[in-house]
Amino acid sequence: MSVNENNSTLLIESQYFPSIDFYSTLIEHDILQLERYENYQKVTYRNRCYLAGPNGKMILSVPLTKGKNQRTIMKDVRISNEERWQSLHWKTLVSAYRRSPWFEYYEPELEALYEKQFDFLIDWNMACLEWVNNKLGIRQTISFTDGYQKEVPGVTDMRDKLIPGEVLHPEIQYPQVFEDRTGFIPGLSILDLLFCEGKQSIEIIKSSK
Repeated sequence: MSVNENNSTLLIESQYFPSIDFYSTLIEHDILQLERYENYQKVTYRNRCYLAGPNGKMILSVPLTKGKNQRTIMKDVRISNEERWQSLHWKTLVSAYRRSPWFEYYEPELEALYEKQFDFLIDWNMACLEWVNNKLGIRQTISFTDGYQKEVPGVTDMRDKLIPGEVLHPEIQYPQVFEDRTGFIPGLSILDLLFCEGKQSIEIIKSSK
């Protein structure tokens, strides 16, 4: 695993539409290195993201085949495309965010992304990451690990440090669609922030530093 010592590198697991905490950590680094040789872990951001719905926090979970086996290497985790999960996820997003200020702006491109089929979870996650990075104007270099190391000197190792239900940056707040019903829900997917704040999203993240 090579690391450019002249730049700060964030090492972290691949996530499905990463959390706001993910991006709050990422903007402090020059290079993003995604772990692909770890064993897949259940109940993590690897195949799920959290959003705000009318009744509180919602979970979108990508169905997996071999990914259900904890000993499967992340790069080999396959998506179960027998289920119409992409259609269901998209309908959930439309239902929850169609009244948000920025959903209509992102809708055409995001819908097109959900119409593309992917066989491997890591490829789908990468497509989601690149889509969001483009919208946020993030230009960090992205690479994958070429083998698993338990300890990696010279990097910020955040593998398995971001855990659903635990919020690293509760100070990042903004008006949410259903806040009048549910109160503010912290620690959601970056999609929630994008739909609510659009092009100001990255500035909101930076202002919390």
